[in-house]
Amino acid sequence: MGEIIACANQKGGVGKTTTVVNLASYLARSGRRVLIVDLDPQGNATSGVGLGSREVERSIYPVLLGNGNLPDLIIAAAIEGLSIIPSSRDLAGAEVELVPLPARERRLSRALAPVREDYDYVLMDCPPSLSLLTVNALTAADSVLIPIQCEYYALEGLGQLLSTVELVRAHLNPALAIKGVVMTMFDARTTLSSDVSAEVRRHMGAQVFDTQIPRSVRLAEAPSYGRPISEYSPSSRGAHAYAALAAEILARDGHTEAAAAASDTQAAPAWATRS
Repeated sequence: MGEIIACANQKGGVGKTTTVVNLASYLARSGRRVLIVDLDPQGNATSGVGLGSREVERSIYPVLLGNGNLPDLIIAAAIEGLSIIPSSRDLAGAEVELVPLPARERRLSRALAPVREDYDYVLMDCPPSLSLLTVNALTAADSVLIPIQCEYYALEGLGQLLSTVELVRAHLNPALAIKGVVMTMFDARTTLSSDVSAEVRRHMGAQVFDTQIPRSVRLAEAPSYGRPISEYSPSSRGAHAYAALAAEILARDGHTEAAAAASDTQAAPAWATRS
């Protein structure tokens, strides 16, 4: 049975979608079967794998309301082993329409049940808010992956998110685990990045991944071309970092051969990991 991972942070601009798209691409390149579920009405993960608005006729929106079948929504991406359930702007209406429905927090969990065994990893890109869509994702998930930007205000956002995770554990999903914290937009030239990273590690310990995602022009450019960094600029710093993150996750999960494959795909330079 595959692992369902919610990538969540109520603060916008922390690299959440970038992490979902690029981590998913390297997990797929290592031989894993990966599904992205785009829960953000902005649809950036959808466009990030090359699907334009004209190509997306359906989203997960009607399924959450009890109409349609989720397997019918799955679209294969250009990378072998990678698929996506796209988003559309209609999804913004789900926030209002879910409110009066029974078991509103468990709609996504039930929808994903028929397909979870078909994938090794299901990565959900959550909206940048603690909304009903995010609560649905946390209720459906086995674990939550938390990207944190290496800036001061990120520390406040982490506390709020951890409080939400505890509430979900208490009332909706007792088994929800912290998959890990990944430090994003790390700039080795600044003291602030190092200080924030050190503070997060002090609080979260081994739950913080060794791999740090650097600030990268190539990472910022890739979505405009509708390609993950593994396809857009495979020799860039950002590509090396996400390959290293995929290898680290696979190693933690006990998939040693797949982790080696991910490492071989892009040998990570020394700066991509914490010593």
